[in-house]
Amino acid sequence: MSQVENRLADMGITIGEAAAPAAKYVPYVISGNLIYVSGQIPMEGGQLKFQGKVGADMDRDTATQAARLCAINIIAQLKAAVGDLDRITRIVRLGGFVNSTADFGDQPEVINGASNLMFDAFGETVGAHSRAAVSAAALPRGVAVEIDAIAEFA
Repeated sequence: MSQVENRLADMGITIGEAAAPAAKYVPYVISGNLIYVSGQIPMEGGQLKFQGKVGADMDRDTATQAARLCAINIIAQLKAAVGDLDRITRIVRLGGFVNSTADFGDQPEVINGASNLMFDAFGETVGAHSRAAVSAAALPRGVAVEIDAIAEFA
């Protein structure tokens, strides 16, 4: 088991099988030493979780849990791409989308659910990343959060 997976296990997280795409796209693309991970939604055990609009149907803390689950799914895709998560040398970027009301302004705090997990799983150096955290009027399947990623590997 990789060091990253050991850290995740210490947090009570087991990385399962990476989710299959829901439409006509691939879950990730490798170009050179970069992995571009398609948007991941909060799915667990093949079931959608955290559906609704943040600021109306759910609060910020619940949406932060949704972002964390998206990050777990990103990590599953990275593992599918390279096999050993210790091969990841940098989480380069996360792109976070929050299905939120017009007056909700805490998108950065919601996406921290994913950012914090990347730091905790990969460490301060590898886990440090650039990021976007933006509002969306709607997201696929009515989920609260969707996050894509770019990672570097060796």
